[in-house]
Amino acid sequence: MKLAIISFLLLIVVSCSFDGQNTTSNNVSNVAVGFKPKAFKDDNRVEQLRSIIPQFHKKMELHAKERGIPAVAYAIVVDGQVLMDSAFGFINIEKQLPSTTRSSFRIASMTKSFTAMAIMKLVEDGKVLLNNPASTYIPEMVNIKYLTSDATAMTVENLLTMTAGFPEDNPWGDRQLHEPDSMLLNLMKSGTSMSNIPSYSYEYSNTGYALLGKVISNVTGIPYQQYIKDEILKPLGMNETYWEFEDVPEDQLVIGYDPDSLTIAPMLHDGSYGSMGGLITSIQDFTKYVNFHLSAWPVRNGPENGPIKRSSLRKMHQPKFVRLFSRARDWNNEPCAVMSGYGYGLGIRTDCKGTRRIGHGGALPGFGSNYVFYPDLGIGLMAFCNLTYTTPWPFTEIRKLLFEEIDLKPRVLPPSDILIQRQTEVVELIKTWNPELEEGLLAENFYLDQNRTLRKKEADSLLAIVGDIQEVTEIEPLNQLRGYFEMIGENDTLSVWFTLSPEVNPKVQDLSIW
Repeated sequence: MKLAIISFLLLIVVSCSFDGQNTTSNNVSNVAVGFKPKAFKDDNRVEQLRSIIPQFHKKMELHAKERGIPAVAYAIVVDGQVLMDSAFGFINIEKQLPSTTRSSFRIASMTKSFTAMAIMKLVEDGKVLLNNPASTYIPEMVNIKYLTSDATAMTVENLLTMTAGFPEDNPWGDRQLHEPDSMLLNLMKSGTSMSNIPSYSYEYSNTGYALLGKVISNVTGIPYQQYIKDEILKPLGMNETYWEFEDVPEDQLVIGYDPDSLTIAPMLHDGSYGSMGGLITSIQDFTKYVNFHLSAWPVRNGPENGPIKRSSLRKMHQPKFVRLFSRARDWNNEPCAVMSGYGYGLGIRTDCKGTRRIGHGGALPGFGSNYVFYPDLGIGLMAFCNLTYTTPWPFTEIRKLLFEEIDLKPRVLPPSDILIQRQTEVVELIKTWNPELEEGLLAENFYLDQNRTLRKKEADSLLAIVGDIQEVTEIEPLNQLRGYFEMIGENDTLSVWFTLSPEVNPKVQDLSIW
């Protein structure tokens, strides 16, 4: 029970972390020796996922049939590889053009994380500071009228995390996609209406991401579309991803349709709001993008392999203004609370089972799209369709396949060498309370917090109950310097938890036995 409580508290701390850094990327050069990254035990994820592919296909086809979706394309990736990709239906009903994994769908708000990634690239290069007021980069924003005199100026990070104070603007923002820069800047010059003060609450804002596109353009001196193409798309090999639908080869361009009558939805040209939802891409290209996000995990040593660093990707994956959805339910409609927040162009959720999911949806007239990836499982899923504001997949059923039909296990942290060493010494301490052992094992605070007599008495009484120790389990690390294990006796089991000090030679600063 104590381990569960400790793990939950750690989860909350990690989920609620807030890194509004005001510096360029500061990867370190001094690295400790012997770090062991998280890894899969008895890894059979690929085999498990392959076993459900036929069911996955059937559920996708049934969903499309029930919703009247003309065309769908979808994929599953694992550890940098495409495990499965497929497509069906027609991207152009009139011309009977079939959907393929190279068909180019407009992915709408899934564009936002590309814009966020470009901002992080500029942060790494020292050209943008996340804590700077957005007006530093867009002078027209100085005219914004805040709701109160005690409000702080909205920052670049506020725009990234939907906490700038702009009102929710769906579906209004969708219809601004093609507008020129002058429209966006005039909106800022006019003072714009606000629904809240910055850094107070989350509220979904397409306008905020349109402004991030303008930040990119102003800082780089080139249109944000070109910067994202040069610095993000090309390095990832996404050579068939477009901003303007007229640039897409005719046999690849997906036509969007409105429901019921299946009339053609108007395709908007690229414009100032494109940075919030304008990208057009294929499943084949998008798998590269999802695999890049997955490459940030686990934390590890080794060379970088992408347009931005792994540390910058992980910052994108951290939720801000985390909210508890206590009445959330799982795929079986059973109660399962969820902690949810918005990172940099990405939504992040951790459910009551400890499963962390990152992703984003997209919807525009004529299109619906979605993708999710599970960083602790190393897998990602994505799907696109061409029907207005329609989800491309039956996600509840897909989650049921992933977490009920098969048994996916996350990476686990192996114990560090110092934890293994200290565990052996802690076991000996509990058994013998040898003064010579204590001197090299225990931190200076240990007996100041609870005297030796009381600690020894407690341990001896528990040992008397459990009986002779028959087995000591492998330590389960919570991090590099904290862990939990069990001492199995002939009558009962003793649970042991300890944490080490921050000294160069870490010693036991706290020990719990129960």
